[in-house]
Amino acid sequence: MVYMTYLLLIGLVLGLAAVASNPSPYFAALGLVTVAGMSCGILVGYGGSFLSLILFLIYLGGMLVVFAYSAALASEPYPEGWGSWPVSTLMLAYVLLVVCVSVFFSGGWFEGSWVTVDEFSEFALFRGDSGGIALMYSSGGGILMLGGWVLLLTLFVVLELTRGLSRGTLRAV
Repeated sequence: MVYMTYLLLIGLVLGLAAVASNPSPYFAALGLVTVAGMSCGILVGYGGSFLSLILFLIYLGGMLVVFAYSAALASEPYPEGWGSWPVSTLMLAYVLLVVCVSVFFSGGWFEGSWVTVDEFSEFALFRGDSGGIALMYSSGGGILMLGGWVLLLTLFVVLELTRGLSRGTLRAV
């Protein structure tokens, strides 16, 4: 299980580096799908299967629709891929930065936190992820509403940035 978690974490870091280093929105969308899939796999490994499903559906269903719409408006005839020299150099620099930071902080303080949510099931009445979802809707309702408003604001910002000259989002692609 630890090896699977390590593989998912490595895939998550590589996906984040692919999103951060790629100037073309076409290839960055694949990096976003990779990041969402790997983070959902990490959540499933720790026992949050319901939260993982909700994250995957909301993130890929909502944010990637906006991302695909803005990528269609900002289309390039010859996008740069991961094999080009500036993109691969930047991606290598990001991965080396993550490796250096992880070596700097590798003092053994994190090893005690590798416990799944269901490992202490004899002390709990409910599963960990369902209790967390109920707590999110009861005590964290304000933060949930704030997150919805932030996503709506992000939608308007993306549409304003990709608006074009003066015709708005109805320009020819």
